[in-house]
Amino acid sequence: MRDHQNSQEPVELERLDAAEEPESRGIARRRALAWLGGSAAAAGAAGLLSACTSSGGGGGGGASSSGGGGAGNFPSTPKWKFVFVNHVTTNSFFSPTRTGLADAAALLGLPTPQWTGSESGDVSQMANAMQTAIDSGAHGIAISLTDNNAFVGPTKAAFQKGIPVIAYNATAPNNYPLTYVGQDLYQSGFQMGLRIAESITSGEILVGISQPGGNNVQPRLNGLTAALKQKAPGVKITSINTGAAQAGELNAMTAAYSGHPGAKGLYAVDAGSTASIAQLITTHNLIGKVHAGGFDTLTDTINGVKSGAMDFTIDQSAYLQGFLPVLYLYLYRLSGTLVTPPATDTGLTFVTKANAGIYASANSAFEGGSSKGIINMPSTLPLPPASTVQL
Repeated sequence: MRDHQNSQEPVELERLDAAEEPESRGIARRRALAWLGGSAAAAGAAGLLSACTSSGGGGGGGASSSGGGGAGNFPSTPKWKFVFVNHVTTNSFFSPTRTGLADAAALLGLPTPQWTGSESGDVSQMANAMQTAIDSGAHGIAISLTDNNAFVGPTKAAFQKGIPVIAYNATAPNNYPLTYVGQDLYQSGFQMGLRIAESITSGEILVGISQPGGNNVQPRLNGLTAALKQKAPGVKITSINTGAAQAGELNAMTAAYSGHPGAKGLYAVDAGSTASIAQLITTHNLIGKVHAGGFDTLTDTINGVKSGAMDFTIDQSAYLQGFLPVLYLYLYRLSGTLVTPPATDTGLTFVTKANAGIYASANSAFEGGSSKGIINMPSTLPLPPASTVQL
């Protein structure tokens, strides 16, 4: 996995209402993010911020002022060490998340946060990694709460030692993170179900899920099921356990389709299974014969959407799920808990053939690609939907 060091600024996104998000909004959001990037710009911004250091008190949580110069108008702060605990540490979906956490740390003058946890979704390994972070004196922890019970005790222990904990990518009921940074998973599944119902109203569909029951993917399947029950009750959903290891997901989906050749659609609620479906449809010449869709922006997925092998995929901005927790932990410590981080929905953007081109051509680190350059802004921007805030 890569750790990119290009500097970015945080972008907080509106939470999607029940109405489907227009594709044009997704294009605008992605392009608006793009102008912030670029390794050369990052180096210049980091130098500028360091040069603007002001003297002052130390960081929050009782820490005294030490370490190098602060960024911008922030006081000089200690080199706080943050830890990210993840459920599939080698999964390529989290490449932009790791880019984001490294960018935020570089911007703030912090060490790159540690990336740890489990490669296979093993909850006990994640809990052990979290406990290790607590015992080693981490200054903040970000964790994917993929289980309802395993992280309650460690989270309480962390706060008892003055270590703030933020949930990212997945959260859980009756747990105690300061906040959650990630997609509204149930709502994203519901919106996906509504999208499927536009194309399929009866017959069987196969839905790949990497970790059945996991808080990172099960809510999506639940939302999808509820939407189809409401809008297309004639559709039969057959879920396929594809496993947490990306290498096996293609075999699982291929075997499932071989056993259900009459399926009208192939869908997935995780990144790896979605990419596998794109490969399956392309290699077996199924374009136009089945509908397909899923989540995230892995290369095979984007190429599949662009070619017409898949109807859509859903972007949840994995980059922000790394960038924002670092920023929030930093501000929480800096302010001595006065700046409480907000719950942040990182968005739901439908990527279709109409707007997949920019994802493919940019090859941006924001989406897991290798390019850290600035993506040119368009001369005009499509108008976002009107605000639904009630005054």
